[in-house]
Amino acid sequence: MAQKQHIAIFTTASLPWMTGTAVNPLFRAAYLAKDSDWDVTLVIPWLSLKDQALVYPNKITFSSLVEHEAYVHWWLKEKADFISGFKITFYPGKFSKEKRSILPVGDITETIPDEVADIAILEEPEHLTWYHHGRRWKTKFRKVIGVVHTNYLEYVKREKNGQIQAFLLKYVNSWVIQIYCHKVVRLSAATQDLPRSIICNVHGVNPKFLEVGQMKHGLKVEGGQKAFSKGSYFIGKMVWSKAYTELLQLLSQHQNELSDLRVDLYGNGEDFDDIQKSFSKLTLGVRIYPGRDHVDSLFHDYKVFINPSTTDVVCTTTAEALAMGKIVICANHPSNEFFRQFPNCHMYNTSNEFVQLTLRALVEEPLPLTDDLRHALSWEAATERFVEAAELNEVIREKTLLSPKPSMQMPSDDWRKSVEEASAFLHNTISGIEVARCAFGAIPETLQPDEQLCKELGLDFPEHKMFFRH
Repeated sequence: MAQKQHIAIFTTASLPWMTGTAVNPLFRAAYLAKDSDWDVTLVIPWLSLKDQALVYPNKITFSSLVEHEAYVHWWLKEKADFISGFKITFYPGKFSKEKRSILPVGDITETIPDEVADIAILEEPEHLTWYHHGRRWKTKFRKVIGVVHTNYLEYVKREKNGQIQAFLLKYVNSWVIQIYCHKVVRLSAATQDLPRSIICNVHGVNPKFLEVGQMKHGLKVEGGQKAFSKGSYFIGKMVWSKAYTELLQLLSQHQNELSDLRVDLYGNGEDFDDIQKSFSKLTLGVRIYPGRDHVDSLFHDYKVFINPSTTDVVCTTTAEALAMGKIVICANHPSNEFFRQFPNCHMYNTSNEFVQLTLRALVEEPLPLTDDLRHALSWEAATERFVEAAELNEVIREKTLLSPKPSMQMPSDDWRKSVEEASAFLHNTISGIEVARCAFGAIPETLQPDEQLCKELGLDFPEHKMFFRH
């Protein structure tokens, strides 16, 4: 009988932070673990209490790894009615206020023992390897697959000296991914072109959203009731780069044409007050509320989801809105290509088209999802797409071969391997120099976990021999 493969899914965020890189890798782990071919471990960042207070909403904090692990499993059961047999382990992380994200501390490859280091999935591979110093991922694991979630170049372009920063970041991203990943899955063409990459949306939606959509369709068919009693809304983190800039621009330009429009905005974030102040200057009926879970019954009755974002790679909330049977208004942009197949998704090219589509959506009724389209939004379908795109079954076949014959390597292959190894050595050298790390944006003194993180994770200090909890 073939030996089970072990898959370690490393990601850059964790619940209760309701961000895509916390939720989507969690569902990927849960659905891959349903397959008997794989043992799955989800590897998530552990933050000290001080950083937890900065990152996690509603004053939620954890005093122990066990408590945090229990919360993640509870959330999956409570919010998705899903119980899965995957394991959770933690790596040390620190929150960067400047980057508004969590960065790894130390060599996080050591969270997985060598004897089960089969397949590593790096959710946001560039993010996880910018400052990586330690064992090379391709040496530790037999197969390393990157999943690109974030359009970092677009975010950086909006900052001071953005064009220069984006130019440099583009080459750094390509460099580290070339060094550390065997294969890369880009969720859409909105991301930069990368070595060994394929474009495929490997994300799905929480099954609860599909249940809401079926319930809404049932109301209309069986009882002849009005399925949607509210107008339009948007939900997203309250930072300007998350569609609020585009939305403010569109509404400001067309206040006369959209005079009867009512839009409710939901979200939490660093720019909440500034966004609220800016939208309050409009003559339109725009109301702003704190963020809520999108599956909350509060959102069920909205008919139109407006999402003008051009910074997303594949917007999770757009998929969720479609799953709930709503009409979506979004930009004709590479990040939305997957949604083009859905009749309820209306894409605009100009601001005038945005106005026309929005007004039309407010008076028409959404079409019911077909079984095929409903399946396309599910995590079952997303997992099927991922297994194929990442060629996971090929890895299984490779390991189960009893006497694999050595492959014939051409001189050009040897040359490429030598160049790659030299690049890896150079990156490891630079990432081990504190001054160089800080110059490129790393959090100071993150080559190894500090005493507090070591204590919380059960690591030795000061020798820093990594005995991570599993």
